[in-house]
Amino acid sequence: MKNYKFGYLYLILTFTIWGSLYVVSKFVLNRLPVFTISFLRFFIAGVVMLFVLKRKKLPHIEKEDYKYVIIIGVLGYFIAISAQLIGTQLVGASVASLVNSLNPVVIIFAAAVILKEKLTLKKIAGVLFSLFGVYLIIGGNSSGVIYGVLVSLFSVVVWSIVSVLMRKVTQKYDPLQITTYGILIAAGCNFPIALFQTLTVKSVSWDLPSILSLLYMGIICTGLAHFLWNKCLSVLPAGNCSLFYPIQPVTSVLFGVLFLGETLTCKMLLGGVCIVAGILFCFISVRLPFMARSESHGE
Repeated sequence: MKNYKFGYLYLILTFTIWGSLYVVSKFVLNRLPVFTISFLRFFIAGVVMLFVLKRKKLPHIEKEDYKYVIIIGVLGYFIAISAQLIGTQLVGASVASLVNSLNPVVIIFAAAVILKEKLTLKKIAGVLFSLFGVYLIIGGNSSGVIYGVLVSLFSVVVWSIVSVLMRKVTQKYDPLQITTYGILIAAGCNFPIALFQTLTVKSVSWDLPSILSLLYMGIICTGLAHFLWNKCLSVLPAGNCSLFYPIQPVTSVLFGVLFLGETLTCKMLLGGVCIVAGILFCFISVRLPFMARSESHGE
């Protein structure tokens, strides 16, 4: 019997961890170059996840599906995540997290184009409301903030497209298997740039806080969080899992204010509310979590 109650606890923990990732990223970005952070994060996570994967008996990926794994690794984990880190460096953890919370909203459009999923007026209204929230955050800010938001939006679009492709390929293979290989590919893509940055950038701080932050990003925010996310998807409907996405920006904003001294402005607060409301409105047709038991699990 699948324990759906633990599934919801795992969801809360997963999105809380992902919310903390933006704060830790902002902290370590002041000490290490972007691609060095990406490489070490993915290398650490890849080793841990590969160890877990080796303990599971899974079928080998067929040759005709290699292209999907490469696309997920290069476009998703390498390009999209690198853009996410650059956006966080430019605008701060709070704003970057709010913008990146648009992921499930953009996925709706990507799924409609790629997978021909139905695009309802309710979903379109939710997307427009979320985009209005982004406009409120950008409006009246400096060019640095605008560029950071645009980079973050680029990350969202690329990651959303890749997520739709991932949804397609994980119907055939274990999600943990695809995630692990994608992360290892991203580590390989980041390595030459990370090596160049490490050798040329002078303001690099390899102190204990930096090392601990990298271990946290790799083991907890990447390895553990992805494992928990896959666990959630195995016991709960994907639509119900998506309802918990707003926990991430809320957690990131709170942690950013508490630990990084970031300022929470009225425009930023209102924009965040619009983004979160738009996400929830997009999924309003999905039954509430406590209603999912009888429908999805037949317990």
